[in-house]
Amino acid sequence: MKISDLKPAKGAVKRRKIVGKGPGSGHGKTSTRGNKGQNSRTGGGVRQGFEGGQTPLYRKIPIRGFKSIDKTLFDVVNVDQLSNFENGSIVTPAELKKKGFVGGGDPVKVLGNGELKNKLTVKAHAFSASAVEKIKAAGGTTEVL
Repeated sequence: MKISDLKPAKGAVKRRKIVGKGPGSGHGKTSTRGNKGQNSRTGGGVRQGFEGGQTPLYRKIPIRGFKSIDKTLFDVVNVDQLSNFENGSIVTPAELKKKGFVGGGDPVKVLGNGELKNKLTVKAHAFSASAVEKIKAAGGTTEVL
């Protein structure tokens, strides 16, 4: 067997659809668009979601709720995750990103879930009241950026 003898499996290679190149292509004359009507014309067709003039689904379904454009999304870190840092270290959003606790795109907020045993200096954009309480109880300090 030579490399020139190799062929793809039967049915693996499909012929490209050639449109509008005469009767020999098998898709000549109307180019698979049919004879007349909106969809046969250049630039024809209807927009996405059009239901032939019937009230479309997106207008029938009620709008639910409200989305504030001013809402601040935080990367959240809990107090128990801060236990992974050594005693006396300074915890910043950059350090949290390095350890993989936050993504790094949003401001960081520290929440008070869990217990803290190490004395840390924590710098973040926001703190919950319980988080500040627990960090202070462990002998650490908090600093709002």
